[in-house]
Amino acid sequence: MRRLRNVKIVATLGPASSDYETIRALFEAGADVFRLNMSHGTHDDIAARHAIIRKVEEDTGRPIAILADLQGPKLRVGTFDGPHDLEEGQAFRLDLDPAEGDATRVCLPHKEIFAALEPGASLLVNDGKIRLKVEKCGPDFADCTVVVGGTISNRKGVNVPDVVLPLAALSEKDRADLEFACELGVDWLALSFVQRPEDVIEARDLARGRASILSKIEKPAAVKAFAEILTVSDGIMVARGDLGVELPVQAVPPIQKRLVRACRSAAKPVIVATQMLESMIESPVPTRAEVSDVATAIYEGADAVMLSAESAAGKYPIEAVRTMNNVAISVESDPTYREVIESSRRADRNTVADAIVAAAREVAETMKVKAISCFSQSGTTVTLVARERPRAPIVALTPLVPTARRLCLTWGVHCVITDEQYRFKGAVISAVRAVLKYGFAVETDQIVVLAGVPFNVPGTTNILRVAPCEERLIYRSEPE
Repeated sequence: MRRLRNVKIVATLGPASSDYETIRALFEAGADVFRLNMSHGTHDDIAARHAIIRKVEEDTGRPIAILADLQGPKLRVGTFDGPHDLEEGQAFRLDLDPAEGDATRVCLPHKEIFAALEPGASLLVNDGKIRLKVEKCGPDFADCTVVVGGTISNRKGVNVPDVVLPLAALSEKDRADLEFACELGVDWLALSFVQRPEDVIEARDLARGRASILSKIEKPAAVKAFAEILTVSDGIMVARGDLGVELPVQAVPPIQKRLVRACRSAAKPVIVATQMLESMIESPVPTRAEVSDVATAIYEGADAVMLSAESAAGKYPIEAVRTMNNVAISVESDPTYREVIESSRRADRNTVADAIVAAAREVAETMKVKAISCFSQSGTTVTLVARERPRAPIVALTPLVPTARRLCLTWGVHCVITDEQYRFKGAVISAVRAVLKYGFAVETDQIVVLAGVPFNVPGTTNILRVAPCEERLIYRSEPE
């Protein structure tokens, strides 16, 4: 089950991919991480899919990461007496009156929005298809002018791009879902509609180390506060759906590029998501533009690319994963890919570990070794190696199953669960056996081994060794 690419694939599970056979086929086609969308399905549904993933993991002998995506606060208008067409230039009121709406007004049951609004602010309804401009507002109403008209109906979503809303990133449902997901044993928690670093800190406090925290960047406020959000997050998702609603669509590609580079520099995994192969919901083949979109994210050095409805509710979930896998293999075999990746390599190196991993990449490329093998408790050394985007594969060895699973989201990492080591000699033996077993090297090759002394203490990476693979013969009598 060795992957022939470095970028990882995240596949969302749903009605089209909820049985063992399909989930295993998705894994075998190339999915490295499975996303459980907490916006859809009951806790029983989520638990059943989680159990199937763990069964696939057991049967294939490869760690698999599970990402639980929290819904976040959903802002929606109330109900109407029927659909209504709003015309450009007409007046329209939003208020707290729960009565059914009509062509002149509707309930917006979120007093926090009214508290934050100011005249001149924009309100976007139904994924931005309708645009309203606030003319006058108070604590329980907003009188607006329709700037872009369209049909409005029950419970359409509302976006407020111009202001930071005084809303917690975690609703009561999110808090319940977070606790459920952590107890279930997911590896990553994705936070929706993050606006400020405090939102991430709150989720981290609730998770209590049971899962890593991934912040979804989908609001202008999050883009503005990105440096602070990145600092307190374990990973990032560039969620281009709502980002493209709240910002001009032409602003999204440069933001994507900037965020991916910042994450690479910080050695934190970044997922590019939303509408990557959208046409494959209905079609067995993607459009050329979609293939180019996936390729662009890979050329930028993203850790992972994600499928949403394509694998959750589409007609061709396995074909979508296989297509993404094939695009990744093609892009990464292009000489231009290495030129782009290496020219965009930027990192501040201030620690011994930074120096060791940079040296490992240089040694691996100079001597053309077959793999860089890292022993890690927390996974930090592995992510630092991945930040270098080396040409040699990264083989991460850890005795901790949760660490191995979390690293499945990190660029170029092949995770191997091994026995705990107490001596560097034993670490070298385990590394050599792993690269031989999984086909990264043969006995005439060499590998780079990274580890730290004292062993089993996070943050002590301080040893680099070039090891010949035939060294395993010396210790053949040691137990496997």
